[in-house]
Amino acid sequence: MLIKTLLILLALIGLAVPIAASLGWLGLILQFTDSPMPLHRAISDMAWQTSTDFLLVAIPMFVMMGEILLRAGITERMYDGIVKWVGWLPGGLMHSNIGSSALFAATSGSSVATAATIGTVAVPQIKKRGYNESLFLGTVAAGGTLGILIPPSINLILYGLLTNTSVPELYLAGFIPGFLLALLFMATIVVACMIKPEWGGEKLRHRWAERMRALPSLIPPIGIFVVVVGSIYAGLATPTEAAALGVVASMILATANRKMSIDMMRQAIEGTMRTTAMIMLIIIAAVFLNFVLSIIGLTQALTDFVTGLGWTPMQTMLMIVAVLILIGCFMETLSMLLTMAPLITPIVVALGFDPVWFGILLMVLLETALITPPIGINLYVVQGIRKSGPMIDVIKGALPFVVTMFVMLGLLLAFPNLALWLPSLFY
Repeated sequence: MLIKTLLILLALIGLAVPIAASLGWLGLILQFTDSPMPLHRAISDMAWQTSTDFLLVAIPMFVMMGEILLRAGITERMYDGIVKWVGWLPGGLMHSNIGSSALFAATSGSSVATAATIGTVAVPQIKKRGYNESLFLGTVAAGGTLGILIPPSINLILYGLLTNTSVPELYLAGFIPGFLLALLFMATIVVACMIKPEWGGEKLRHRWAERMRALPSLIPPIGIFVVVVGSIYAGLATPTEAAALGVVASMILATANRKMSIDMMRQAIEGTMRTTAMIMLIIIAAVFLNFVLSIIGLTQALTDFVTGLGWTPMQTMLMIVAVLILIGCFMETLSMLLTMAPLITPIVVALGFDPVWFGILLMVLLETALITPPIGINLYVVQGIRKSGPMIDVIKGALPFVVTMFVMLGLLLAFPNLALWLPSLFY
């Protein structure tokens, strides 16, 4: 049954059927062939119940916050400010790509939005500063993945909803791995530029006075982060309410920057509606599919099969990681999260692993999927910003950071407290 399910899904994706339709059709095919009950009659109820979940209201709020910040001109100033502080390192602006991505990820919650925003600012600097184009593009693609892991993350909200895991705990668990991964990316750049100094482009030098003058440009994104995440852990707001506070704060910043206008808000709202509609359609289709899989017994059968192999928990976890890396090469990350999390999390919990820890491990796997060909979304986002040259340049530039992701996965497997230490202090 599992093999049939995967074959049908891969066939639908291979036929270029949109992922939401693929998940919905898969659910319908399975319920007509494997279920004695007319489960399709429950689609309307599921769609209503799913779309009215209070926690999901945070998604359009975080999307709108990122849209407003993008159009308020805050990103350019933030990027220039970070250049002043990290531009002296071997690799120069490539470190700014990672640092800016980490900071913007802490306000947008979206990896694609992070890659697109930072890429728009950074890519024009490649030829101007004499950087190795492939590696530079790889830093933009890899840095963008941080939006999944660093709070506030839309994907962590969805994982929490699908697995009944505390979102505040997941946010706390994502702090250390998220910023550690950013540092590992920067270390990768340093090593690459030490091996090939000509890849590092023009040397950048800034005085301390220039760095201090650049600090105010870093305050807005940090302020948004404090408002959103701080309000959650101060007990003042739920994640959904904190997202609404973030929208208000971003509107205030846009007004202070004299960027607030009816036209700007119209564009931000249109962008939010498009992104939210896409996400919600995939969520509704995935919820229906997961319901069908549960009713026909596939979820329990898969759990029984894995736990009955007689492998140690770590051996089984390594198998799960390997399978998810392979799936990530061929499946878009959001659909991968929505289909795999409900299937695999019960197995992980049955093996004795913490669901909060697994949520962070899964986010790193999703990040890896974002930059692994042939379906690495961030690779296409960066290539779209670049507008010229072969796609293989972006893929080659991202490969060193795929290796870095594997190192991060190894660290999480070997040292679970990287994710669990902060939650243990508060819960």
